[in-house]
Amino acid sequence: MIDWPRVRELKEEVGDDGFEEVIELFLEEVEGVIDKLKSGDRSQLEQDLHFLKGSALNLGFQDFSDLCFEGERLSANGQADAVDLSRVFASYDQSKAHFLADVKTMS
Repeated sequence: MIDWPRVRELKEEVGDDGFEEVIELFLEEVEGVIDKLKSGDRSQLEQDLHFLKGSALNLGFQDFSDLCFEGERLSANGQADAVDLSRVFASYDQSKAHFLADVKTMS
């Protein structure tokens, strides 16, 4: 679910203080896009899923990123109606909970 080696790599790159800022910014930006999608705004579905995919990869949310990639691909192929956003949202919620529970113990 979480790519912990990627998380450790990011933490080493930005340092402890920078890492906290990255987490806050990630959660804020991702949740802004998710709120937009939950409101029913699919006007930029492909671009929104692309953004979520990239953000998720940067912070190690592998499963969430994979679902966003799948949705992005479907949307790009004219199958936006086939994108199961409820799975994307559930994956984000699970990944976030798992990440926040374990990131404090990460060395």
